[in-house]
Amino acid sequence: MFQFDEQFLKDIGLDNLPEEQKKPFLQHIYDELELRVGTVLSEGLNDEQLKEFESIIDHKDEVVIAWLAQNAPDYKVHPAFIKLQEATKIDINDPSLRAEFAATKWLEMNRSDYREVVLGILEDIKKEIIANRDAILSEIKA
Repeated sequence: MFQFDEQFLKDIGLDNLPEEQKKPFLQHIYDELELRVGTVLSEGLNDEQLKEFESIIDHKDEVVIAWLAQNAPDYKVHPAFIKLQEATKIDINDPSLRAEFAATKWLEMNRSDYREVVLGILEDIKKEIIANRDAILSEIKA
């Protein structure tokens, strides 16, 4: 979907950050995106749905396996699973790969608008960063 990398920093005008600040800054942006997206996506979900999704994103393998058995029993041949495995290079039997796929499928089923939510929030964050770029640069260099 998108990557937090050198190109992202260039797009927001922060590609000249000191090298030692780039990774922590990108991690902060990722964490902020995750928080905001989680807040928006949780709206309209009931407690059972929230608990189930939390178990999936926390990689509770017994929950992931049970969920996949019920909702995507042939997940290992699903084009999205194959693409995810190829992109990440994670072993096909790795529980973390299974959990990542399950989380994506869960969102498709329960919050079909999640991609639009993520992209919208990411754009908002980019605008905030660009609007405050000078302050960010002066704070980081201080």
